[in-house]
Amino acid sequence: MQIEPIPAFEDNYIWALRHAGQVAVIDPGEAQPVLRFLDRSGEHLAAILVTHRHGDHIGGIAELVARHPVPVYGPALEAAEVVTEPLQDGERLTVLGIDFEVLHLPGHTRGHVAYYRPGSLFCGDVLFGAGCGRVFEGTLDEMHASLARLAALPPETKIYCAHEYTQSCLRFAQRVEPDNPALGRRIAAVAAQRAAGEPSVPSTLAEELDTNPFLRWRSPGVIAAATRWLGRAPANDAETFAAIRLWRDSL
Repeated sequence: MQIEPIPAFEDNYIWALRHAGQVAVIDPGEAQPVLRFLDRSGEHLAAILVTHRHGDHIGGIAELVARHPVPVYGPALEAAEVVTEPLQDGERLTVLGIDFEVLHLPGHTRGHVAYYRPGSLFCGDVLFGAGCGRVFEGTLDEMHASLARLAALPPETKIYCAHEYTQSCLRFAQRVEPDNPALGRRIAAVAAQRAAGEPSVPSTLAEELDTNPFLRWRSPGVIAAATRWLGRAPANDAETFAAIRLWRDSL
């Protein structure tokens, strides 16, 4: 299976999974970029996968299924207006002959899911390059638990998030941990990628564990930053995460 990003809007990625002349797309917020991709490749749309209900992730589905009547997989707790195959945590689905596990990851939205297979995670807006999604519907504790679940995946897992936010997230990460040498290396590498017109994602989970402050709640530097924000030492990992997320929200 090949995996290719289809740029959409200003900074979205619609992920295209390609195999044997067929394509499945993840989070098609716009239809036209997908239709152009299909016209160019000559491949056939086989399925649509949805991580959550925000318009920049589902806005193109109606037009796509009007032209290509395919199943739309997505979270059972949301996006009922477009999802035809609702999915629960722990369920498995097969797309293009590839098996995926569904992970329910609340926080950004109530029903947000991700799709995991060994080596690859399609995580929508839960985890970004050096960042994480805002907590809109869930709680900070729920978001921390969701991220902790992802942090336990194998470190070689490639992280296919839905936005090109890495450079801005790295700038914040450097404010949190200015003495983290891995951040300087990643900032330089991502700058080179973007200057060459290349996406900064996917990253690997190992890179995120080294540089993403929203996964580094046990790092002394991140704990120190959380302490400064709170005016006291955080009580636990979840409170450290919450302090860093609230700091980010305040900027």
